[in-house]
Amino acid sequence: MSETTRRALTWLGRLEDWLLAILVVVMVALAGAQIILRNFFDTGLPWADPFLRTLVLWTGILGALAAVRDDKHIALDVLQRFLAPAAQRVARVLTLGFAAAICASMAWYSIGLVQIDFAEAAQAGTRSPIPAWFPETILPVGFALMALRFALHAFMPPAHPPALLHDPGKGGA
Repeated sequence: MSETTRRALTWLGRLEDWLLAILVVVMVALAGAQIILRNFFDTGLPWADPFLRTLVLWTGILGALAAVRDDKHIALDVLQRFLAPAAQRVARVLTLGFAAAICASMAWYSIGLVQIDFAEAAQAGTRSPIPAWFPETILPVGFALMALRFALHAFMPPAHPPALLHDPGKGGA
């Protein structure tokens, strides 16, 4: 990988992390404000609940994208601990390839969802001026990026290799 590519990926990772941190801070502050307004002043911000749902969606997708980027996504590696290194590589290609295919199909069907909401001009909330398709755009974009990252990681060495339960180099079982 060239130095320019490595720098661009590092910059993109930092941008994703900052965006995720900002979204979480806004989400916590807005939810806290809603709690205080409702409990102490018997009022609230009518646009806050639909906006919080959008923030949860964006935070979840961006968090999953960051987990895939750092190879810290949920994975079952019990079987891989029993495999020889060559078989581990094959299992990694198969499992991450399957995850890439699932994410790619989620991206494809998310495009359909966004197209439906765009065509129907649905609103994001009852009092929201934002069309529903706009916050939903994170779905096809996020899943497509996850599919790409899973596909690329399938052929890279794991960031956190599983420990072998049977190590042929130690003369044991």
